[in-house]
Amino acid sequence: MESFAPVTAAGIGRPVRVLLADDQHLVRTGFRVILEVEDDIEVVGEAADGERAVAMARAIRPDVVLMDVQMPVLDGLAATSMITAAGGPDGPAVLVLTTFDRDDYLFAALSAGASGFLLKNGTPEDLVEAVRVVARGDGLIAPALTRRVIAAFARPGGPVTGLARRPTAAQPAALTQREYEVLELLARGASNAEIAAALHVGEATVKTHVSRVLAKLDLRDRVQAVIFAYEHGIVQPGG
Repeated sequence: MESFAPVTAAGIGRPVRVLLADDQHLVRTGFRVILEVEDDIEVVGEAADGERAVAMARAIRPDVVLMDVQMPVLDGLAATSMITAAGGPDGPAVLVLTTFDRDDYLFAALSAGASGFLLKNGTPEDLVEAVRVVARGDGLIAPALTRRVIAAFARPGGPVTGLARRPTAAQPAALTQREYEVLELLARGASNAEIAAALHVGEATVKTHVSRVLAKLDLRDRVQAVIFAYEHGIVQPGG
């Protein structure tokens, strides 16, 4: 009889393996308690500083690293940059969590390659869903921060993202016309369902197009795709 891997909430066919990186033991314990009650999430390690987080990420290859910003030895932003650089597109996704609602932390986290940014004043449900979202390859930013990110990256002279410069907006890495349209809609904040409705195709087709766009542009997730589109003039503020 043919067997199939179980389908989890994250859509990766097995529990999401999470590494916790925070210098406060009670915070790590709280995160562990919240996450481990979920059948589709498994906490596989803890690190109390950024240097240890980098070493553990390389050793145990988690799917997601929950990363605090302010930590001893090596801060979370530097650790994020090292983890994403070493892991490449198939490496761990980093979800940055902080108590500080500061634009410079947010932009630095995205520049370092983080797939998500979440404030610690969110709910347990927010944390669980964020882990699932970044594990399946989608980027996530707390809704209250999204408009600030797009506005900042869209304006001339906005924050440097750390992404390698790509081809011009006229021919972005040999995308097909349909893939270009998908990227434009992504950058305007459209969901897969909204893209499907706009282009009169199925959601499964949209997911395929999104995957191809990310692969052709060598981008990790939708957050980086949005940044790319604004940096290269594919979409304009207010357009």
